[in-house]
Amino acid sequence: MTTATIDPTGTAPSTPRITLGTALSDAATITGRYLTHIIRQPRLLVFSTIQPVMFVLLFVYVFGGALLQSPAIQEYGSYKDFLLPGIFVQTVAFGATQTAIALAEDLNKGVIDRFRSLPIARSAVLVGRTAADLVRGFAVVMIMTVVGLIIGFRPQFFGLLAAIAVVVAFGFAMSWIYAVVGLSVPTSETAQAASFVVTFPLVFASAVFIPPTTMPDWLRVFAENNPITHVAEASRALATGIGGVAEPLLWSLAWIVGLLAVFVPLAVNRYRKMS
Repeated sequence: MTTATIDPTGTAPSTPRITLGTALSDAATITGRYLTHIIRQPRLLVFSTIQPVMFVLLFVYVFGGALLQSPAIQEYGSYKDFLLPGIFVQTVAFGATQTAIALAEDLNKGVIDRFRSLPIARSAVLVGRTAADLVRGFAVVMIMTVVGLIIGFRPQFFGLLAAIAVVVAFGFAMSWIYAVVGLSVPTSETAQAASFVVTFPLVFASAVFIPPTTMPDWLRVFAENNPITHVAEASRALATGIGGVAEPLLWSLAWIVGLLAVFVPLAVNRYRKMS
């Protein structure tokens, strides 16, 4: 972390100078703090993994037979190949809400105030939190990949790696949305509720589980322009090699860059103005 320098007169410490190197070092320290917290509470990782595993098993073995009748899914040959890339996106979308919950909890417990009293870069706390959630999201997606392979998911190797990279980057971008939420609500319970209201319709009114072509016209318009749909379709095309990848991939990258461009400054500005 950055340390204060001594004034040449010897009378008072001067304001610490924050450079890019010290800011990155501060962020790395905070990331390590949050990752240690996650490791010491493995149930958090277990619970965040159980939900997507349940969705995979339920949709594959309960609804998969009926959903495979859709021509848009039949081209994949297996509903598993259609579903798993979408589940990856669902996993990081819901996982990103942990950023809001964790920041609201730290704020309520006074941890954020202690961070603010330290001579560290103002952005370090937020970068550290979102980076830790990026690592956690990557770990959960890898677990989901193993589960998918066990039940019959058969992706292309390099395409799968590219799909995971896009999905995890999108989860990182979404974490900054929830960073703003977490710094704007009084409790972790409120943060959880507010995050759920945003995430639930985005995930379920998307191409994660079914093609938007099967939806009513009024809902289809929303689903086809939903960022979750764009990322799900990009990851699906990359992982399976089926369908056009250029358009959904460009949309996905645009959403990632756009979300970061908007919500990183908003979150940092909110953090700086907190009393």
